[in-house]
Amino acid sequence: MRLSPDELVFWQYGFVKLNATIVFTWALMLILAVGSKIVTRKLSVTQERSRAQNFLEIVVIGIVMQIEEVGLTHPRQYIPFLGTLFLFVASASLFTIIPGYEPPTGSLSTTTALALGVFIAVPYFGITEQGLGNYLKIYVKPTVIMLPFNIISELSRTLALAVRLFGNMMSGAIIIGILLIISPLFFPIIMTLLGLLTGMVQAYIFTILAAVYIAAATRVRKPKPVVAKK
Repeated sequence: MRLSPDELVFWQYGFVKLNATIVFTWALMLILAVGSKIVTRKLSVTQERSRAQNFLEIVVIGIVMQIEEVGLTHPRQYIPFLGTLFLFVASASLFTIIPGYEPPTGSLSTTTALALGVFIAVPYFGITEQGLGNYLKIYVKPTVIMLPFNIISELSRTLALAVRLFGNMMSGAIIIGILLIISPLFFPIIMTLLGLLTGMVQAYIFTILAAVYIAAATRVRKPKPVVAKK
């Protein structure tokens, strides 16, 4: 039983390895890219729309509303990043029904890369929304003494994102592997279905946490209104 898809090596030359994590990650990205191209190739801007387009618009509107509820003022500009995060993590779990497939999110290297993506996106959106000066002021509020603590907070939450997703995804794979040894038919089917549900939940949680971090970085504090003295 493998604890991580990193242990499954397809090709190696010296220290260069092509393991299951890399192969399944790129295969998953290819499927998502081709799938999105196919789904969006015949979109209509008129009143006559297909059922597939209506369903797609319902999903997009639902995502926009969810992002807006987190506190992001312009939710549509965050859909490419947050939507891709959700689709990648969710699809990584969904494809576990395919024999021989191992979710790349079961590797700490993959979850670390996803968390680093959020780590980079937070200041990017924060600077885009507030400007460099106003964004950097966040780290010295309420006093300059908080600077090291705010920096540690940024690093620790990135680590927490990576470890949380890795632990949850890997634990499900280990449980299924153990049940395959004990009872190779009934329990693994149930656990696979439960793993699909867990994967969807983890994808939602990871995306919402990313949205919350971005919302905190892009929040623009409005100046207090000046009350005229009588």
